[in-house]
Amino acid sequence: MDEKHADAGLIETSDGRICCYWQPAMPDYHDNEWGRPVVDDRRLFEKVCLEGFHSGMSWQLIYNKRENFRRAFADFDFHIVATFTDEDVARLLNDKSIVRNRAKILSTINNAQRAIELVDEAGSLAAWFWQFEPAPEDRPARIDPHYWRTTKTSPEASRMSKALKKRGWTWVGPVTTFSLMQALGLINDHLEGCQCRDKFEKARQALTRPVGL
Repeated sequence: MDEKHADAGLIETSDGRICCYWQPAMPDYHDNEWGRPVVDDRRLFEKVCLEGFHSGMSWQLIYNKRENFRRAFADFDFHIVATFTDEDVARLLNDKSIVRNRAKILSTINNAQRAIELVDEAGSLAAWFWQFEPAPEDRPARIDPHYWRTTKTSPEASRMSKALKKRGWTWVGPVTTFSLMQALGLINDHLEGCQCRDKFEKARQALTRPVGL
């Protein structure tokens, strides 16, 4: 890897592609998921929950446990999770394969109940969340290492956080909702020069945005 790529936060993969520097840690997530638009409500709810568990922890740790989380939380079917009882909470607190944080577990159940309400309000989770996609003119001209180092939230993420909290959602602070926007593809934060940036931008351009009630 030459100095120019390194300074841009990029690496060359074993198959010769130029990618964001963190690609080797989670290659499939980087290449196929992070930044890809998500409009499926169950997968969207999953990302909300996992971003909550991510708070204060390594994303790689949460990502590596994702299949365990899916098993423990009914594949993030929020209609099922909303019905979890004290027995389910006890089961989850005894499950060593996930993060056994009582507050975050209770938050996931609470947010499942709030998700049902949000679907009633907006028609789908996707329709509600995608309304916070920033306009092109509100995005930075370049996504570079300086942007990554200095940008932890955004006006849109702050508005999303405030709106979710107003509706009773928990573990949805503005830093978490900004990370969620990246994961859902509401914004494309792959670095300039990363070969996945154009791929996901094309996916965003081809997307039919979900419309609410």
